[in-house]
Amino acid sequence: MNLKSNLGILRILAIAEGISYLLFSLTMPIKYILNNPMPNKIVGMAHGVLFIAYCIWVVVVAIEKKWKLGITLLAGFASLLPFGTFIADSKIFKKQ
Repeated sequence: MNLKSNLGILRILAIAEGISYLLFSLTMPIKYILNNPMPNKIVGMAHGVLFIAYCIWVVVVAIEKKWKLGITLLAGFASLLPFGTFIADSKIFKKQ
């Protein structure tokens, strides 16, 4: 994985966004069951920033690699599903 390329950055963002999504789902019960909102605020902010960065970087790489609209939409849609960005990384990004 070349971290100096836009695709390499997208792959790192995909993994980080996927991890933050899973962590966010773990902090939700802490917020509502244990009445402790602080972990949710921290992880939620990180997840939000990573989500936006991932979506922007999908567009950047799609333009650079001249992806078809369907691939671009699938890569973007992956950020909405748990484990979606991990699957997008292995099925779409790794093959580029």
